[in-house]
Amino acid sequence: KVYNSRWILERATRDHPQRVDVDAIKESCRVLAEQMKSIAACDDLEVLRGLEGSASERYFSHLDQLILIDDEQFRFENRNRRPPMDRVNAMLSFLYALLSNACAGALQQAGLDPYVGFLHRDRPGRISLALDLMEEFRGLFCDRLALTMINTRVISAKDFDIKENGAVFLNDSGRKAVINAWQTRKQEMILHPYLNEKIPWGLAPHVQAVLLARYLRGDLDAYPP
Repeated sequence: KVYNSRWILERATRDHPQRVDVDAIKESCRVLAEQMKSIAACDDLEVLRGLEGSASERYFSHLDQLILIDDEQFRFENRNRRPPMDRVNAMLSFLYALLSNACAGALQQAGLDPYVGFLHRDRPGRISLALDLMEEFRGLFCDRLALTMINTRVISAKDFDIKENGAVFLNDSGRKAVINAWQTRKQEMILHPYLNEKIPWGLAPHVQAVLLARYLRGDLDAYPP
């Protein structure tokens, strides 16, 4: 997850150097690289969660710069949820829900229990292992899809409803637009870094679930993200 977050930020400095604060983002990428070393060496779950949270906060601190359109309706200050309080967070929460459901189904097909996790604590009714599995997909699949939809104006302010308490949610037209973009993205072909084969994005959670199952059963020496 942290590797992919850093990659997204690095790509922004390459693709849009005139639109983003390159120096600030480069400094965050340096910090993320150091945190990746700490994560790799970490053997304490609470410390690991702290490192992940710190890395996530630093990544999200730059997300607003990756929104390239000049529209006050799509500003991002920080990650918030339950409920989301702005349009960007509303999109992210909806996309993350789609992704977690996809990961839960993939794990079940691979013969794993999606409710028994590692990084996420087990709670009644919580698909903890699916939340673990989806971490490596959040930035590459969900965050970039949301940014693309905003920057290309596929989605607009009219696709959201604002409740009396300030909570923001996608309305029917917004959900339809996001689901259509989601289905299109799932058809895109990627080169899997471990299998060295081209697969559609939509198949990636299933491939990773199978690889995780093989690792847990002792068929692989390590889990290949």
